[in-house]
Amino acid sequence: MRQFWWVNHKQTFNQEIEHQYLWSPKTSKNGVRNRFYDNMRAANPGDIVLSYASQLIRYVGRVVDFAFTAPKPSEFGATGSYWSNEGWLLPVFWTRLDPPIRPRDLLHLIGPILPEKYSPLQHATGKGNQGVYLAAIPRDIYEVVRAHTHIDDVRLETGGANRLTFQNVVEELDDRIEIDIRSNLTMDDTIRTATIQARRGQGIFRSNVQKVEQACRLTGIRNPALLIASHIRPWRSCETADQRLDGANGLLLTPDADLLFDRGFISFEDSGEVRVSPRFDQNDLRRLGLGEQAWKQLGFSEAPMPWMAQAFSDNQRAYLNYHRAQVYIT
Repeated sequence: MRQFWWVNHKQTFNQEIEHQYLWSPKTSKNGVRNRFYDNMRAANPGDIVLSYASQLIRYVGRVVDFAFTAPKPSEFGATGSYWSNEGWLLPVFWTRLDPPIRPRDLLHLIGPILPEKYSPLQHATGKGNQGVYLAAIPRDIYEVVRAHTHIDDVRLETGGANRLTFQNVVEELDDRIEIDIRSNLTMDDTIRTATIQARRGQGIFRSNVQKVEQACRLTGIRNPALLIASHIRPWRSCETADQRLDGANGLLLTPDADLLFDRGFISFEDSGEVRVSPRFDQNDLRRLGLGEQAWKQLGFSEAPMPWMAQAFSDNQRAYLNYHRAQVYIT
C-alpha cells in the first residue's frame, strides 16, 4: 500500500531537490534513535513525499528506491556540521508544484487531519515543527494539496526511473570516495591501489576473501569464475583501508546473490542461516532459483537447492552485525 510522507528540509532543501534525494543522519546528535530518521528506512518505492521549506510546499516527490547507508553529501558543505558523516540516503524524484502551496492558508482543511503525534506542522499555527524531518501523513493531506495546485502526474509517476536506481546512485557515491582516496597523499601507493581495486572485489581484497571463504553462501558454487568478492560492510561505508581489504569483510557470491546481499534484500545470521527481507518479493526470489526457505514459504514441497548454512568466524560476525543493522531492509 502506498504511503504518504512530509519532509521539513529547509537547511538542505536546495541540495536535496537538485540532486533528487533525501538524506538524514541515522540518529540524533546524542546517539539516540530518531523517529523521523527511522522513517527514511520505512519508505517504500512508489511512496509520495511533500517537500516543505520556507513555509511553502513547492515540490512533490516519488520515492524511487529503498533508503541505504551513504556518507553525508558533499554538496551540504558546512550545513549540518554536527551531523554524523554516515546516514540514510533515500532516492526521490521531485516534481515542481504550480503554484506552490502555503499550508497555513489551508490550515482549516489540513489542521483537523494532521497526525496527533509526530506531526510535521503545529496544529494551531501551521508552522513547521522544529526537529521534524520525514513524517508520515494521511493520504487526505496530499489530496488537499493536489486539489489546490497542479501536479504533472505522468512526470511524477514515471520520471527519474533510469537515473535514480540504487546501482547508479551508489556508483556516484563510490566515485566520490575513490577520488578522495586517489588524492590522499598520506596513503602508501600500494595500499591506495589495492583499496581502489577492492571497490570492485579485485586484487588483494579478493585474495584475502578467498582465504576465508571457498564457495557461495547461497548456492554452494565453488568455481571462482562464477563468484564475486563482495564486501559485507560496503566499500563505501568502510572507515579505513584495513576494513576495505580485510578478508573477513567479504563473501564469495554468485552475481544474483551479490546483488541481493549488497542491496539488503538478504543477510546472514552468525550461525550462517539466511535472512530474507520481508519487503522483498518472495516470488522474485523463487524465480531467481535461490533459497529453500523462500520456496517453502510459498508452499512448494521441494526446493531447487538448499542454502549453505555454516557458522561465521568471530571476525566476520562484527561485519555481519553492521550489515544486519545498516544494510538489511527490515
